[in-house]
Amino acid sequence: MTERAVSLGIDIGGTFTDVVCVTGDGPKIFKVPSSRSNPNLAVTEALRRLQEEHGVAPQSIGRFVHGTTVATNAILERKGASVGLIMTEGFRDVIEIGRQMRHEMYDLKLKPQTPTWLAPGVRRVEVRERIAADGQVVVPIDPDSIRSAVETLVEQDVEAIAVCLLFSFLDASHERVVRDYIQEAYPDLPVSLSSEVDPAFREYERCLVTAFDSYVKPVVDRYLGDMEATLESLDIPAPLQLMQSRGGLAVSSVARKRPVRMFLSGPAAGVIGGLSEAAEAGIDGIITVDVGGTSTDVALVNGGAPLVRSETQIAGYAVRVPMVDIETLGAGGGSICWLDSAGGLRVGPQSAGSEPGPACYGRGGSEPTVTDASIVLGYVDPARFAGGRVRLYPERAAEAIQERIAGPMGLSVEQAALGIHRIANAQISEGVRLVSLNRGLDPREYTLVPLGGAGALHAVPVAEELGVERVLVPRFPGVLCAGGLLSAPIEHEISAAYPVPFEKADPLAIRTFLDGLDRQAEELMKAEFIGSLPVQQSYAADVCYVGQSTGIEVPFDPGAPEMLKRLYEAFEETHTRIYGHASGAPAKFVNLRCVQRAQLAAPSLSDRGQRNGALADRTLRKVRFQDWPDAVEAHVVDRDGLAVGDRLDGPAVIEQPDSTTLLPPGWQARVLDSRALLIERRDAT
Repeated sequence: MTERAVSLGIDIGGTFTDVVCVTGDGPKIFKVPSSRSNPNLAVTEALRRLQEEHGVAPQSIGRFVHGTTVATNAILERKGASVGLIMTEGFRDVIEIGRQMRHEMYDLKLKPQTPTWLAPGVRRVEVRERIAADGQVVVPIDPDSIRSAVETLVEQDVEAIAVCLLFSFLDASHERVVRDYIQEAYPDLPVSLSSEVDPAFREYERCLVTAFDSYVKPVVDRYLGDMEATLESLDIPAPLQLMQSRGGLAVSSVARKRPVRMFLSGPAAGVIGGLSEAAEAGIDGIITVDVGGTSTDVALVNGGAPLVRSETQIAGYAVRVPMVDIETLGAGGGSICWLDSAGGLRVGPQSAGSEPGPACYGRGGSEPTVTDASIVLGYVDPARFAGGRVRLYPERAAEAIQERIAGPMGLSVEQAALGIHRIANAQISEGVRLVSLNRGLDPREYTLVPLGGAGALHAVPVAEELGVERVLVPRFPGVLCAGGLLSAPIEHEISAAYPVPFEKADPLAIRTFLDGLDRQAEELMKAEFIGSLPVQQSYAADVCYVGQSTGIEVPFDPGAPEMLKRLYEAFEETHTRIYGHASGAPAKFVNLRCVQRAQLAAPSLSDRGQRNGALADRTLRKVRFQDWPDAVEAHVVDRDGLAVGDRLDGPAVIEQPDSTTLLPPGWQARVLDSRALLIERRDAT
């Protein structure tokens, strides 16, 4: 990959699109409103502003890294492709039967608990073939049944086909025969094979993720095609790189092959950005709290690397996609505040988004939101929101809270706004407990790292509730997801089923199997323009006790002495940490996994240039805090003017174009060498 002077990261969120451009004279950051109907418009606007306002010529951009919600939104909004599903004869209804586990046990009217809308019965067809549980071919695949199945789907104008044949994760030859026929007869029809999307056992889960991959493939392909056309029309020489849900990057041509790996890529970039900021500040053990416009994403990072889980929830369905371990909450700056049937105050999960947005945006929104409460409490200056580019109407914020919340509850507008913030902070705190206490970890031993437009606004109140002593506010928290894109490695992961008990496992056979995975990952890496960059390899195994059905990912070194013994001990240690016990029973392999990554030099976002020090130029503003009966005078400071080593005692509000940091009484902020803010309790400094 060619190194040039300019690196550009653009992350599209539900309300704003974040832009970080790093040039030879430092970072340039800003936000532009997202366009729900056409996300590409925000990217085009960002490129225009870079050229007109910052003098960044498109031809100088050497890296273009992008995080997008297009795959996730296609599912949430049910705007994906019309999918046809090809299954083994007798198994066409796997996606409808599911696991027979119901989330709502006592409803009088039962509703489907599986996403049958992905491929309704009329678009599910069968082919005559059968591979046994040991990988042996029992019934050879019948070409006539392939022809009949595909023609049936084509007659229904399907836009993509998912193929999920029984035990294809052990022998993918039959699925490849089906794909070859489709590509020869209908070369423009996208095909997803379960043996490539998710080559692992558990039929329903494999079928589901393959159907989701087909559902979003045409949408993602069109979106990336439009994006590439935009870059080409502007003579941008950089290849288009996409953030994947595991926290690694892939060039567009590779990301297209498995678009399901792009789910929730923006939150993954935020975790990578938080990790990079903490490392620069010399801090290990963090909890990132990404408070955006529509939701809050919380993740715990230990040992310098984010945790990766094998399954996530998309639109209420468990989808087996490897991704950074993140808990998502329906509480963000745009979350709508409302009263339930008992008159209780609620926040979210519904969001005003960017269209129409909070009431204070003046775009037709009438529902009060957390952002409206922030304005009423004096936390946000309407004249400086988003660097002054988005005009806010504080009177409309007050009117919405008075009409919908304060009036019905018999409270003042300020009391209602405090209640809104208290509930939002409690929900965020619960998210922190989910990633820490629920896993046997004490959040007080970690440092909170807020990001997102509203992260720094809620971080210290959340820390107070949890008993956390330190908060690290990055230099540009509001656009850290975009910044994290530039810190992420190029990464490819290949996994495959390996159903072998430990007692029958042969280290040499394992090494040979991993060599095959390595070759597949190397093929993907060849498309990444990495040049002479070193490629690191790591391996992991999904392991479970014999008789269990869910494996635990355990990293291991296939060349280590007594590899199987060490792997078993690591598995039991991990099992104890997660479940509180280990049985010592026989274990078995479920899957083997190879990860290859290459790390480009991450540009610094610290903005270490000299500052005059704006503490002497600070102003005062009336601000309301929890547990304080009246508004207090708080110092309002421009963060751009803070110099390394400056200290500031609360109460204070620290403003910058991409975010606002709230410093309550009893807390002190200090500017580190990296220009991040380290906030600690005053009695602990």
